[in-house]
Amino acid sequence: MTERITEFTRAGLTFPVLDSGPLDGETVVLLHGFPQTPTSWRATAELLQGKGFRTVIPTQRGYARSATPKHRWQYRSSELVADTAALLERTGPAHLVGHDWGSSTAWLTAAAHPDLVRTLTAVSVPHPFAFLRSFLRSDQALKSYYMYLFQIPFLPELLATRAPGAFRAFLRRSGMPDGAVATVVDEVVEPGLLGGGLGYYRGMPFTAARPGASSHVTRPTTYVWSTDDIALGRAGAELAGDYVDGPYRFVVLEGVSHWIPDERPAELADIIADGTALG
Repeated sequence: MTERITEFTRAGLTFPVLDSGPLDGETVVLLHGFPQTPTSWRATAELLQGKGFRTVIPTQRGYARSATPKHRWQYRSSELVADTAALLERTGPAHLVGHDWGSSTAWLTAAAHPDLVRTLTAVSVPHPFAFLRSFLRSDQALKSYYMYLFQIPFLPELLATRAPGAFRAFLRRSGMPDGAVATVVDEVVEPGLLGGGLGYYRGMPFTAARPGASSHVTRPTTYVWSTDDIALGRAGAELAGDYVDGPYRFVVLEGVSHWIPDERPAELADIIADGTALG
């Protein structure tokens, strides 16, 4: 691919894309999570570009006016995977990286479309089925309390705009750095895009998938988890490898919160680069 990608379209939606770094470099596609935008990958992407990689960062479904469907079912996992596959068809087979919801989507995309994924680096969120299994053997259900609250229509968006201090405090309690909190407010809350991000949680009841061979990842995989992640416990992290049939690395970052790309971009860039060598 010798031309820059500024956007791609799928199912009547147009997704903006940040495409940077050497055009002849190996391509790394970076998927952001909730409630962030491609900005969350900026520091890591610049470091990867310095290592010779081309970085491609889409604005995910729900985070751009041109790509925000109205209905909950339009945020189910199959749609998120189809979006990512459409981008990978443009870039050609690439190294796929995701954080938070981007990680969940990356796991499922690598399983469903191994021909489009050279390597997978999943950050924070384990394989979706490992996450579900962790509910049965740990306190993960308690850690995920916010997922139930996010199902309430309109109320989270209203609170974020009417009580912005409380929303900022919620993000800070999770370990998000102040600069990243300000960016979320500027790029997601104030433009009225928070509802699109919440659509991922509200679309969960419409995701029908069962564990099986088709849910396993066969591509070389690196999973990065951090010990101070208050939303995701060790149980799910340790189960993630059960869903990888190819080469697998489990990397634990001590004393780091959920927001690994914001807190440790240099370390994460090194981990991603090391992971690409496996494919």
